[in-house]
Amino acid sequence: MTKAYAAQSETSELAPHAIERRELRADDVAIEITYCGVCHTDIHYAENDWGGTIYPVVPGHEIIGKVTAVGDNVKDFNVGDTVGVGCMVDSCRECSSCEKGLEQYCLNGMVPTYNGEDLHDKSITYGGYSEKIVVSDRFVVRVSEKLDPAKAAPLLCAGITTYSPLRHFGVQKGHKVGVIGMGGLGHMGVKFAKAMGAEVTIFTRSESKVSEAKKQGADHVIISTDDKQMEAAAETFDFLLDTVPVQHDLNPYINCLKVDGTHILVGLLEPVDPALQAGALVMKRRVLAGSLIGGIPETQEMLDFCAEHSIHCDVEMLDIQNINDAFVRMKKGDVKYRFVIDMDSLKQS
Repeated sequence: MTKAYAAQSETSELAPHAIERRELRADDVAIEITYCGVCHTDIHYAENDWGGTIYPVVPGHEIIGKVTAVGDNVKDFNVGDTVGVGCMVDSCRECSSCEKGLEQYCLNGMVPTYNGEDLHDKSITYGGYSEKIVVSDRFVVRVSEKLDPAKAAPLLCAGITTYSPLRHFGVQKGHKVGVIGMGGLGHMGVKFAKAMGAEVTIFTRSESKVSEAKKQGADHVIISTDDKQMEAAAETFDFLLDTVPVQHDLNPYINCLKVDGTHILVGLLEPVDPALQAGALVMKRRVLAGSLIGGIPETQEMLDFCAEHSIHCDVEMLDIQNINDAFVRMKKGDVKYRFVIDMDSLKQS
C-alpha cells in the first residue's frame, strides 16, 4: 500500500488515503515521487467541476521522481535516474496520432495520469499526490541534471502546454508574440517565447502586474482594460498565446493580430462568450486555434530545451498537509506561479 492524499467526494477536502500500485509489467518503470506540482486541473477534478470525477481521486500530473525498479523489457531507464511523468500514462499507441508521437490526441483517448482507466486491468489511475507511481516506460521522460527537480515539476503540464503551441506554430526570432494572462501558464509562455527569439508582450488587466511582467522577461506590457493601449496594438502581433482559463472577450485581442496572425487558446475549455466577430478573422485571414499539452517526444524536447536555456517554473514549495490551503489560495490567484509539493512531507507523515 502507498500513502497518498485523496478527495473522497466533491465536497470533501483532500486527506490521507492509502492506494495500491500495480506490480511491474515488462515495460513498467517504478518511481519514488520526490516532487509534484499542483495544477488548477487538480482542483477541478477534486471538486468535480467538469463532471465525471471517480472518487476517491488522487490528483497530481506534474511528477518528478527517482526510478526504483524497471520491468524486464525496459532499456532506456535505470534505477536512480531522475525522471518525470506528466498528464498521461498511456494511449492506444496504434492510431495515426500515436504513431506521430501525438499521444495527447490519441483517436481512442489517452489515459490521464489520474481519474482514468488503465487499458490493461481497467483499474482507475491515481496521480502524483502519493509516495510512488508505476508507469509504462513510453510515458516517462528523462530530467536533466541541469534542471532543479522541484522547479522542473510544473514543466510537465504548465511547461508543455505553452511550449507545444509556440513550437508547432513556428514562433522564432523576429516574431511578435502576445501572452494573455500572467499566471502559471502565462509566465512560462513568456520564457519560452523569449528563448525562441520573439519580441514578447504581456496582456494583463492589472497595473500591479507591469513590473512583474518585465521581471519575467516581457519586452512590453499592455493593460487590456485600457482602450487606448489596445487600439495602439491593433494589427501588431504574429501570435497571441491565450492562457486565460475562464470565459473572456476574444474580440479585442483578435484585432491585435496582423494579417495571417494566430490566436492560440490553451486555457479556455468553455464556449466562447461573448460571441466572436467572424469578420475580424475573415477579413485578415486570421486563425483562431487551440492546443492541448504535447506528446511524449515533444515533452522530452521541451525538458531538454529548458535545460539548454536555463528555463524553469517559478514555484512556491508546499508540504502536502497544507494542500487544502493551497487550493484556496489558487482560487484567489495567490501564488507565483505554481505550488510544488515536497513529497518528503508525505513520507514523514
